[in-house]
Amino acid sequence: MSKERLQQFEEDTIIQEYFEKLKVLVSKKSIFAQQVGLLEVASLLRDYFHEAGADEVVLDNSYAAPFVMAKFLSNRPDAKTIIFYNHYDTVPADGDQLWTGQPFEVSVRDGFIYGRGVDDDKGHITARLSALKKYQAQSGGSLPVHVIFIAEGAEESASVDLDRYLQKYKEDLSGADLLVWEQGHRNQQHQLEIAGGNKGIVTFDLSVESAALDIHSSYGGVIDSAAWYLVAALQSMRAADGRILVEGIYDQVREPNEREMALVEAYALANPESVTQIYGLTLPTLVQDRREFLKRLYFEPSITIEGLSTGYLGQGVKTIIPAQAQAKMEVRLVPGLDPQDVLEKIRQHLGKHGFDQVQVTFTLGEKSYRSDMSAPPILRVIELAEALTPEGVSVLPTSPGTGPMHTVFEALEVPIAGFGMGNATSRDHAGDENVSIADYLAHVELIQALIASYE
Repeated sequence: MSKERLQQFEEDTIIQEYFEKLKVLVSKKSIFAQQVGLLEVASLLRDYFHEAGADEVVLDNSYAAPFVMAKFLSNRPDAKTIIFYNHYDTVPADGDQLWTGQPFEVSVRDGFIYGRGVDDDKGHITARLSALKKYQAQSGGSLPVHVIFIAEGAEESASVDLDRYLQKYKEDLSGADLLVWEQGHRNQQHQLEIAGGNKGIVTFDLSVESAALDIHSSYGGVIDSAAWYLVAALQSMRAADGRILVEGIYDQVREPNEREMALVEAYALANPESVTQIYGLTLPTLVQDRREFLKRLYFEPSITIEGLSTGYLGQGVKTIIPAQAQAKMEVRLVPGLDPQDVLEKIRQHLGKHGFDQVQVTFTLGEKSYRSDMSAPPILRVIELAEALTPEGVSVLPTSPGTGPMHTVFEALEVPIAGFGMGNATSRDHAGDENVSIADYLAHVELIQALIASYE
């Protein structure tokens, strides 16, 4: 990062004001999975929006996590509306992660900002507020467009009850011109990714109990075990090339259209070689052809074992046949697939193939959404980004990750564009989560330009 950009960041009074607020937000744990700090941080956001001069601020604590909505209204009778969707909950930062500093304390080192939530997703809230206030400072306070912030507190846990909040406030939110998604990243070439969708997901637990207690392993030739039984059940669901063997799933998949496939081929950087290098793979990728690799990554479902647990895993030897075995599972979904329907097909598959002893327990689910990025408000974002991003942009109809885009679009029917200030090594959900100061500043500038484009 140049000295000029760093100086610009440090000397901008509005950006620094909200950067101080980011430090406070990060210092407050707000973790839905642990039921920690949700109302406190939602209340803090409410106060920030009030202080910023919002015309209306709502903090609704009707459901599992508080919902915050803030309206900054234009005085133009024909003004359109843009919505910023964000979330203030984060994943934990427990002892299983390595952090150079304290995770719940913002630190700045070598041009980077570190802390849990600086990218995912608290930093985007303060950057977007900075952009709005900078525009108002330069325009005498007036806005050319209505700006609405909405922030939920359960995004990291499948956005529990978000659909209820959106229905409750549908009259306030429907008819918007554009919804800017929570965050986004720059790729390895530092191109700004602008995405119009994400995969869905269904997660579930599989468990087997084959006996009342563990059995002496001398019976291994005549007695089945929970471990072998579960392994065989898992093997029946996936082919060696990674495709799902559960009957009927691919029949419902919505195939990508020509524009969606063309966007991915033109802009996606992922390929077998890059993934091998990034993760240090010691097993070969399941797909070698680039086009097929991209099609499967972005447009097809996948089944994954998240974790396995069975038997004795301590020091030394314990000669037993395990009586219990468990697996944590997920299926990443694409348009056309419903979480509950996919889970029911898995239950039917297990029964049909003789694995009726496997218990299937649903844990969470979200549908998927994608766009071909041709809506005029999205094209406006792309044009602005191209003008402000020397490295270029990468336009993708979806991302391989998961989020509640389908929930939001189904409720509001607003074009969605996801972009932000993350980088290829922002380490979301891991230790040393970070954004660069240059990218933080660039996001402020792009959001300010987006507001100005409605003049």
